Amino acid sequence: MASHRRPKPAGRARVSILTGVAAAAVALSAQSGAHADPTPTKDQVKEQIDQLNEQAEQATEKLNGAQAKQQELQKQVGELQDKVARQQAAVTEAQGGLAEIAGEQYRNGGISPTVQLMLSSSPDSFLSQAGAINQAGSTQSGALKDLQEQQRRLDQDRNEAQGKLGELEATTQQLKASKEEVQGKLAKAQDLYNSLSEQERQAMRAAEEKAAAEAKAKADAAKAEAKAKADADRASRDNTRDQLPAPSSPAAKPAAAAAAPSAPAANGSRAAAAIAAAESKLGAPYVYGAAGPSSFDCSGLTSWAYAQADVSLPRTSQSQATAGTNVGTNIANAQPGDLIIYRADRSHVALYVGGGQVIHAPKPGANVRYETASMLPISAIVRV
Repeated sequence: MASHRRPKPAGRARVSILTGVAAAAVALSAQSGAHADPTPTKDQVKEQIDQLNEQAEQATEKLNGAQAKQQELQKQVGELQDKVARQQAAVTEAQGGLAEIAGEQYRNGGISPTVQLMLSSSPDSFLSQAGAINQAGSTQSGALKDLQEQQRRLDQDRNEAQGKLGELEATTQQLKASKEEVQGKLAKAQDLYNSLSEQERQAMRAAEEKAAAEAKAKADAAKAEAKAKADADRASRDNTRDQLPAPSSPAAKPAAAAAAPSAPAANGSRAAAAIAAAESKLGAPYVYGAAGPSSFDCSGLTSWAYAQADVSLPRTSQSQATAGTNVGTNIANAQPGDLIIYRADRSHVALYVGGGQVIHAPKPGANVRYETASMLPISAIVRV
């Protein structure tokens, strides 16, 4: 029996397929447009650069710590290697004593098995035998005990030196990783900076220079105010002293009690010397891992500045955070010469100069300059 179903029109099927394809194309186009990254603004690029510089600085402080540890370990390894050499000489000398005993026995008719074994190519295995010394005579026993002790010290020194060499190797690898991390962050930051137009780069530089100039003006004003106050206090003391009657007898000496607070003056003197040293390096370039005298990173500048005041500071900002008395985080409590430690991880440090301003080595691509002390979150104010 013939079928009565009518065939579907071919034209309608083609239209349906084409409509579906077109809708899918529109959807894909819209989806692609939704996921396309818009061109970042100048402010967004600057924020990304600042983040990369911060990460680079954090890596730099890890690098500084690894370098300091490497130097200390190299020193310890050298000392241990010298100690091993001296101890080897002591073992050789002790073996020489046994050789003399052997010669004496040979001349008297023969060498005892104890001494023969002791002078064999494997004296360590002999020394491990508990009864060896008991089998020897009194002269042999003393020499054997001496050799046993010298050998024990030699083994101990060798093990310690080997351990330090392993620690040194691990630190060297850490140093390499930190250096690569710093270089990678700086390269990304430079690429972002290069993506800006020359006009945008000039605007960024101008803003930073303006902020630095304003900070310098405030720091200079604070120093002038402090000097004027010190001069006025000195004049007042001189005037008071001139008006005091001459003492009738040398019995009482109230002036000695007034002169007691001399320690703060000494601290102030060190602080002033450190500030003067840091100010002498204004304009010096930031270079990661550098500690002067021509370039600096943040902790390199503060440690170098205080070294000019005969004060030794640790090399990293984290270590400098514990190098003195912590007086909190309120900048109102800061005094000139204090170290201002920034960020929760203490990865940046600056030198407070007064008037709410600091001097510091800020970041790669920038020079040593003044800046407001509130530029970053403060984690500690340290009085050296």
